[in-house]
Amino acid sequence: MPADHKAHRPSSGGAAHGVRNPALRHVLTHLVTPLLMCVGMGLAYMGAFVSPEPHHLPVAVVGAGPEAKVFAQTVKDKAGDALDVRTLGTRAAAVGQLQSRNIDGAYVLSAKSPELLVATAGSDMSAMAAEKVFTPVAAQQGVPLKVTDVTPTVSDDPTGQGLFFLLVALSIGSYASVAVIGGAGSALSMRLRAALVVGVSGVVSLVGAALAGPVFHLAHHGLWGMWGMAWLYSAGILFIGVGLHTFLKRWTTLALMVLFVMLNFTSSGGLFRPELQNGFFGTLHAFWNGAGFVEGSRSLLYFGGHDLSRNVWTLAAWLVVGLVMTGLAALTEHRRAAATVATESSASAFAELSEAEATEEELEETVAV
Repeated sequence: MPADHKAHRPSSGGAAHGVRNPALRHVLTHLVTPLLMCVGMGLAYMGAFVSPEPHHLPVAVVGAGPEAKVFAQTVKDKAGDALDVRTLGTRAAAVGQLQSRNIDGAYVLSAKSPELLVATAGSDMSAMAAEKVFTPVAAQQGVPLKVTDVTPTVSDDPTGQGLFFLLVALSIGSYASVAVIGGAGSALSMRLRAALVVGVSGVVSLVGAALAGPVFHLAHHGLWGMWGMAWLYSAGILFIGVGLHTFLKRWTTLALMVLFVMLNFTSSGGLFRPELQNGFFGTLHAFWNGAGFVEGSRSLLYFGGHDLSRNVWTLAAWLVVGLVMTGLAALTEHRRAAATVATESSASAFAELSEAEATEEELEETVAV
């Protein structure tokens, strides 16, 4: 009986032994990164894209006299914070406001044929939101609503979302290259890694220009300008990533996913403009690099370069941040190398001293004998 009882006794040390297993602990530690990515991507994408609703969507009512002002106020009262309603005197003024991207829709008053002006090149989703607002208004008048697109996208990109997917391609090519340059290339000098960043970002931007031009025909003009913005965008990500790798090591991938996927894609305006998102993503849109690329590309391709310089400066600012980060990383690596040399020198000197002391003791013992 004692022997049988001992044979059936459950082992209590198996689980503890598994946790103490260095290989298993190593795997579990590295699983933290993909699990955090899963949580972060879910929160970011679903928070930004699941339920788009207008938030101070800028629209205009076109008409002269008190009637237009009363109509605009009525629309505003019904919509609340969803709309930012203003009045414009002429249809030409409304077209100008759309082409300067100050409004997303303009309702031209008419008892027989009301018209809604939109610019789908600025955002197809915002244009649809404006149409959704004013279609019932025209229906109440018992007349059909005519929708006029004053700035349409090219026929090769009917939804206008091609620039967003181009942004995705540029981003993946950039932050995936960080793992190679920062990780596999960590033994190289920072100067050589910086040279690789310049070269790789140039290649990524050329790929982007090829996709935008001859492959998918998103850019019917301004292709060199697109290439320049793509290079600024890619170089900024690469310099930031290579610099961060010195400090974060294996956590660099997670940091880049947060910066250039979770927060970047969701605030770029490529799918939904900030007027259709909550305040958090709308705020990021004002200065994040993905928004700089998407809005700069729209400005270059469709809006005559309006506000292009601001978006280029946004991309340039991110590149400067990357250069500063890389410089700090180079300084840190230099100090670490100097500290390592000093430590090794101290250890070598201590070993030599110990050896000399041991030799001296042996001589004293020999003399004593």
